[in-house]
Amino acid sequence: MGQYSRFIIELTDKRGTPFNIGSPEFYLSPESIQRRKLYGIGVDSSDLPITPSYLDSIKKSGRVEVLSTSKWLNMVLIKTTDPVALAKISQFPFVKKRNPIGNKPRIVGQQKTPDTVFENSTVLYQHKMLNNALDYGRSNQQISIHEGEFLHNAGYTGNGVKIAVFDAGFFKYQNIGAFDSIRLNDKIKLTRDFVENTTSVNEDDAHGMYCLSILAANIPGTMIGSAPQASYYLFRTEDVASEYPVEEFYWVAAAEMADSLGAKMISSSLGYSTFDDPSFDYNYPMMNGKSTMVSRGASFAAKKGMIVMNSAGNEGNKSWKYIIAPADTEDILSVGAVNTLKQVASFSSYGPSADNRVKPDIASVGWNTFVISTTGALAQGNGTSFSNPNIAGLVACLWQAFPEFNNREIIEAVKKSSDRFNNPDTRTGYGIPNMRIAYGLLEKERNTRRAITILKNERIKVYPNPLGEKLTVVYHHQKSGTLKIKLFNLEGKLLRDWSFNTIAGEYQYFQLNDLSVLPHGEYFLRFEDQVGKGTIRLQK
Repeated sequence: MGQYSRFIIELTDKRGTPFNIGSPEFYLSPESIQRRKLYGIGVDSSDLPITPSYLDSIKKSGRVEVLSTSKWLNMVLIKTTDPVALAKISQFPFVKKRNPIGNKPRIVGQQKTPDTVFENSTVLYQHKMLNNALDYGRSNQQISIHEGEFLHNAGYTGNGVKIAVFDAGFFKYQNIGAFDSIRLNDKIKLTRDFVENTTSVNEDDAHGMYCLSILAANIPGTMIGSAPQASYYLFRTEDVASEYPVEEFYWVAAAEMADSLGAKMISSSLGYSTFDDPSFDYNYPMMNGKSTMVSRGASFAAKKGMIVMNSAGNEGNKSWKYIIAPADTEDILSVGAVNTLKQVASFSSYGPSADNRVKPDIASVGWNTFVISTTGALAQGNGTSFSNPNIAGLVACLWQAFPEFNNREIIEAVKKSSDRFNNPDTRTGYGIPNMRIAYGLLEKERNTRRAITILKNERIKVYPNPLGEKLTVVYHHQKSGTLKIKLFNLEGKLLRDWSFNTIAGEYQYFQLNDLSVLPHGEYFLRFEDQVGKGTIRLQK
């Protein structure tokens, strides 16, 4: 492999680092630290940056350029054609091993021809402006297949949720009207090209722009994205001119940056299985979520509290057939493709993972998906690359509605809402999620947690006291039956009475209404269930 100029240097440890676990503010953003605190995620050694003295030694070993680092994997990406330097690096006591990872990169700044036409695509019409912000136009069915409009109509459009989008470039996103909304409202927080180590992503491949349009387009009457008010980091990690494992390293480096900046989600429409040099190729047994560099990085991202969503792959009608990395990663959502009639796309990769986990996890519209083309017109295209952002945006909206739930809990609700949850298959996994059902599951759990806090091991509590226009009764018991409630004044006169059916084991809320007409004073609330009777004293 003497022709390679880029190498991975794997380190043994992080000894001698000036950073420490107790002071994460020096290497993590306040938002990233807050995410860890909110969800009970501890800062550990994987969060610590690469030991600076190790990097200095590598840089000084000869004609060597350090291109990037991964603190999670404790690896350094270098560029060199100096065999003496490589030999010297290999002898450092802190170096575990070195491996070639890619060929000579493209000339920096070299213009690439963007993807302008999709397989079986059709340009439909130029956009028109309407006043209704939720008029999805032709994209209506790819939202409604998940009842995504339920979240949008409730005010959950992704606002406040930061999504890092990983792709091969975002060609002309700065000039296309579909993105005026996120540009003018400062929703594009940062752009970074990890391939060429620059900040601009507007010049390269258009694939990421297509995916971004599915998330963020806002053209009422033509197309509304699945998370039109989310904030976005646009990261180029893929070089379409070649296919080498170095792109996996870029993916991991981008994930680390997303985590450090406080992003809540990663939407990635990328995947890896075979390469330009067959000696790097993976096989299906390696699709176990642990063997590949990119899957290990995705696993770290999930452990740091982010929701990682990745396309399952378009290998279903090819010789490979199965999912590709990092879609094999546990604790992320990998997404297969269907059309709006819920028919499985022939190209959508098969599961399960090599270790027999359900993969893909879910499915969304990736067959005849509406996107914005490089001309700003509406078009259709195919690929799990498109099914992933369609549902990823709706998951962001769901998390906006329930920010107290961690990534695993949101993912579990999405799976449980899907139409094949009790009978998963190898094409769509748990099936097509329904956002109304997922919302209901999380709302029920939110109410349960709140009730547990209120009840504190008692079976009934009421609030507020002093009472106002209405009174809320919180109730829980292991037996079903009837809860009878009566309200008396101090003289013992019955003023109101209610009766509610109770469900064994459920935390239930009952409303006692029309109490505003009661005069100020003291009252007694008497309740009776299958366990016994009790009295609660109230003030007004």
